[in-house]
Amino acid sequence: MDFTSDESELSDADIDDYADKCYMDLKTGKPVVSLGNEKFRCPFCLGKKKQDYRYNELLQHAIGVGASNRAPKVKANHMALANLLKNDYADAAGSLPSRQAVGPSNPPRPLQDQEAYVWPWMGILANVPAEKTKEDGASLMQQLANFNPLQFTAVLCSEGRYTGYAVVGFSKDWIGFTNALAFHNYFKSQRLGKKDWAALGQEKYICGWMAKEEDYKSSDPVGRFLSANGDLKTASGLENDLSRKTETLIANLSHQITAKSKYLVELECRCNQMNLSVKRAMEETDLLHKSYNEEMRNMQSAAREHSQKIFEETDQLRKQLDDKENAIERRSKQLSKFVAQTDIERRKLESEMKKNSEQNDSIHMARIEQQKSDKNVLKLVEKHKKEKEIALNKILQLEKQLDEKQKLELEIQQLRGRLLVVQHMEGEGVDVKKRTDELTEELNEKIEEMEYMEGLNQTLIIKERKTNDELQDAKKALISGLSELLGPRSTIGLKRMGELDEKPFLAACKKRYGTADGEAEIKAAEFCSEWQENLKDANWHPFKIVTRGGKTEQIINEDDEKLVGLKEQLGDEVYKAVTTALLEINEYNASGSYVVSELWNNKEDRKASMQAALQHVLEQWKLRRRRR
Repeated sequence: MDFTSDESELSDADIDDYADKCYMDLKTGKPVVSLGNEKFRCPFCLGKKKQDYRYNELLQHAIGVGASNRAPKVKANHMALANLLKNDYADAAGSLPSRQAVGPSNPPRPLQDQEAYVWPWMGILANVPAEKTKEDGASLMQQLANFNPLQFTAVLCSEGRYTGYAVVGFSKDWIGFTNALAFHNYFKSQRLGKKDWAALGQEKYICGWMAKEEDYKSSDPVGRFLSANGDLKTASGLENDLSRKTETLIANLSHQITAKSKYLVELECRCNQMNLSVKRAMEETDLLHKSYNEEMRNMQSAAREHSQKIFEETDQLRKQLDDKENAIERRSKQLSKFVAQTDIERRKLESEMKKNSEQNDSIHMARIEQQKSDKNVLKLVEKHKKEKEIALNKILQLEKQLDEKQKLELEIQQLRGRLLVVQHMEGEGVDVKKRTDELTEELNEKIEEMEYMEGLNQTLIIKERKTNDELQDAKKALISGLSELLGPRSTIGLKRMGELDEKPFLAACKKRYGTADGEAEIKAAEFCSEWQENLKDANWHPFKIVTRGGKTEQIINEDDEKLVGLKEQLGDEVYKAVTTALLEINEYNASGSYVVSELWNNKEDRKASMQAALQHVLEQWKLRRRRR
């Protein structure tokens, strides 16, 4: 197998398959992993300085590289190497020779891999004077500061007396193990270790050593303290535990990263959808503005044309009056030149001049009236213009309020989406708290504007409901007052919605029980009364909801047990009468489930409007008045 080929040829999805294939090649001995004498090498890191590894060192190297962010092929090769070491060379982990422990470095090695120590790492101090244990052994902790101890505990016997022993605690990690081992080696180098303490048999000097298995299993107070506060672990066992925890942590983190990435993708999709909706809404708003502007231009153009036409007609009438006045003046001048020779001619002349003067006065009055008419026309034009402007301003204000409400809704949704995105951007160089506060403040402002707009809409809704209630009250009063006037034979009458028709019941009972002895009439009345009570039962609701053309509606549930039994017992006509009454109650009084009266057009078999009912009543009243 070529282990130096291009790493970019392998994708993340093919890592496991490639690792299995590499594992089989390693298992056949190609390439070589074991060098003999309990030494191993990494066949994939031949260019590095260190070529010889112990079993645990090589296993840690393979697991670390396999879980890193290296190239897919490098990760697959080292995953295969880790599987080979765990499955085929597991015996090498327990057969390593013991070695003298030297200060370890990441991770440190104890004196012997299988030697058991008390964990968390602890050190034992013997011959500790009682005064040294005061204030939690502060003086001793200061003297041992180079070993970074975390805790000092004086060991007491079962009676509560001080035994002369103390236990020093270190951190649980490999650094703590290094400090504990340095503590042990320090006292050993000063010939104050455990063996020296046992050999001297005196209590002049403070002795110390690292707590091990024999200390843990001893029956003295120190042993009881160690067994109560720690466990026995080997270095290799602890290393395996840490490796498993590391692998579990890496797997959990990878899962969390995948989940967050998926969630971020979903957020991005939602944000894109929201932006698309906003874009569409803005385009529709632009189209509305364009159509509104076009309509405004047309109305203004029509108004200008109408005003121009009025002015032209006024000018034409003024010219006609001026022409008539000039003609009369010319005629008067001509008449004044002639001298009446006779009295008759003079009288004629005077009569004609008087007539001309009267006509002149009439024309002058007509001119005055024309001027007044012109002023009235101008005032009327101005009034119409102002009324149009007021109406257009109202339309514009309503459209503006609608646009503002839609815009506010879109901005609120967009701000909420942006707020969700910002909340998941922590750790990406963004001041999330500041940005979140800004977006929250802006969102609250938009929500307040939205609540104000909803308040206005609510006021309009209340007015509409009030008007509708007044209309319904008027309708009830009309039905109550005209119940005697409107009969079944008139064009407009009253129909009791939800009341069963007895004719289908009577026909079905005659067919079933015969016509003798009046039994069919009695049974029909019983069935009709029973099913009228069933219709009033609020707990019986034989409907189902379906969607047609994007709208939901309620229809009769044909599988209802009662309706199926009715159809089998009395037939289709009775079933049709009951379902018709059900639909009428569900439409006109679904909450009350009782019969209500409704204006009805008997001629066209449909619901009648109040306008049609009032028109019919007025016609009947006029007809009766003529007959009287």
